[in-house]
Amino acid sequence: MMITTVRGSFGDVDGTLEIEEADAPTARGEIRVKTASINTGFGARDEHLRSADFFDAATWPEIVVRFDGVEPVRDDRYRVNADVTIRDTTRTVPFEVEYVGTTTNMKGGRHIAFSATAKIDREDWGLTWNMALEQGGWLVGKEIKILVESSPTRLRSPPGASEQRRLRPARPPRLHPLRSRRARQARRSSCPAIPRVRVR
Repeated sequence: MMITTVRGSFGDVDGTLEIEEADAPTARGEIRVKTASINTGFGARDEHLRSADFFDAATWPEIVVRFDGVEPVRDDRYRVNADVTIRDTTRTVPFEVEYVGTTTNMKGGRHIAFSATAKIDREDWGLTWNMALEQGGWLVGKEIKILVESSPTRLRSPPGASEQRRLRPARPPRLHPLRSRRARQARRSSCPAIPRVRVR
């Protein structure tokens, strides 16, 4: 398991994005993720992730991500410093965001698509559970890669007001804690283990 990447996703995600297309840096938004909706494809592992060792979904049913403002980097790329709350801890996390494009559906509704990536240390949120391995190292790595892929649908755009969109992830958010440093050295082509909002 030391050289295995565990991928997963959250199936229950909602949120809003407020954006003035003529002034994208003023965009702000909020994403709410139901922790109990974690799915890594293995029931026993998912139950463990929902337990008090990790997300403690019974006590803290949501992960909340909030941001207010966007920093242009180049072309269609931006940086967003978002406040991420897991359990009872909030940390600021830098996300690298790419604007994918805008389209209009058959009913005339507009969609804006973007993807965002970030890396976090799970222990910064008190998710410290681990298990030592006989051959050395630890069962679960500290680093988690997050991928958010979303194509919000427009709710309304009153005259003179910013456009509000309902966030509907193109794919459910994914998470994955990476395994040990030794594992990464042993097999660089593999990212050790849990959450891309894709979890890798």
